[in-house]
Amino acid sequence: MTNAIDFTVVDGIVARHGAEPSNVIAILQDIQAQYRYLPREIFPYLARKLQMSAAKIYSVATFYENFSLEPKGKYVIKICDGTACHVRKSVPILEKMRESLGLSAGKLTTDDMMFTVETVSCLGACGLAPACTVNDKVYPSMTPEKAEELLARLREEGAVC
Repeated sequence: MTNAIDFTVVDGIVARHGAEPSNVIAILQDIQAQYRYLPREIFPYLARKLQMSAAKIYSVATFYENFSLEPKGKYVIKICDGTACHVRKSVPILEKMRESLGLSAGKLTTDDMMFTVETVSCLGACGLAPACTVNDKVYPSMTPEKAEELLARLREEGAVC
């Protein structure tokens, strides 16, 4: 991914929240929304801006599961593997998506940066099990066949954009 860091964008995010250490989580959230991950270059830069150590900022970024230090695809798909979803066969859905996209447990993002597939412990949608989300939109009662249809729709949508 050739997503060069535009530090004027980072400066705008810091200005919007205020250059206070107490705002580090909100600042990191906005930076991740901009780049779809937290580029390593931002840690020393934010350390100077927020007058706190890069190690402290990094520890915040690695403590919270929602932050990612690896680039993610345009479509972040989260497959629930909580109890309700697992019992209702979420694993075959995960396997179908990985197979269709050429991904594995060790490779989460497609080479074209279109898709990232992750598993999560719970989406909080147990009554809709098995469920997945695409960029936080919930897709209920999934099956491997529905997963294939969803990927086809997303590929078409992505090709248009």
